[in-house]
Amino acid sequence: MDQYFVGWGTLSLINAGLAQGKNRRGFNWFILSLLIGPFATLILLFMDKHPS
Repeated sequence: MDQYFVGWGTLSLINAGLAQGKNRRGFNWFILSLLIGPFATLILLFMDKHPS
């Protein structure tokens, strides 16, 4: 069961980095990823880069 939580946390960190690469707030996406996990990844993959 611990592996499940480690994987979910790792995915949240990856999503935060992906969000920052698209000029979005990494912390917000980290929290969102903790709640909805892989669905946040799909949302991020299809979002355009935010103009800075």
